[in-house]
Amino acid sequence: MEQDLYYRSHLSRDRLVHIVDADLTTCETLSVLFRLEGFQTAFSIDLTGFLATLERRRPDVVIASLDLGGGDGLVLLRRVKSLRTGTPVFMLEDRPAVEAAVAAMKAGATDVITKPIDSEHMVGLVHDALRQDVHLGPVRAGRRPVEVRGFAQLTPREREVLQLITNGQSNKEAGRELGISPRTIEVHRARVMEKLGARNTADLMRIVLTG
Repeated sequence: MEQDLYYRSHLSRDRLVHIVDADLTTCETLSVLFRLEGFQTAFSIDLTGFLATLERRRPDVVIASLDLGGGDGLVLLRRVKSLRTGTPVFMLEDRPAVEAAVAAMKAGATDVITKPIDSEHMVGLVHDALRQDVHLGPVRAGRRPVEVRGFAQLTPREREVLQLITNGQSNKEAGRELGISPRTIEVHRARVMEKLGARNTADLMRIVLTG
């Protein structure tokens, strides 16, 4: 238990949780909750306010309402995912709405949570998300881009190779697409596996697909 508390404290340190909800009480309640967990917090009551602060500092976790109005919840989600930083985004909904939740998950949401919020569960979800350094982005043209953050940050070329491996391409096929030799692909693949702690290709796929 003591080790877990230390680990959770380490995950929280200097991490910013940004809450976006038209309901000020929700913003303040979640802000207090995560500050007690050692996080830094910020909150906005609409998309415009969030985007203004996004230019100053990118959050490590975003908790945003799907019900911002005018589809702004999904707009916010897509804006954060477009940064390709692997930032976990949790979407809140005032009441269960299957179609909206499915749309959010397809757009790259880490999870969709229905109010009232279970504080302990919410904190646990955020800590679990921060333990993962590989995330899948929203589906585009039948593919899911790979997002990597934290100590396992990959170079742009390594990310390209990981993307092609994830989509099932061989070294030869990946090399042809990137204009480099299969041997060079193998070198990049080895570096990716080392950085992500994968023992083999199957393990690498497991890490990505459970990210």
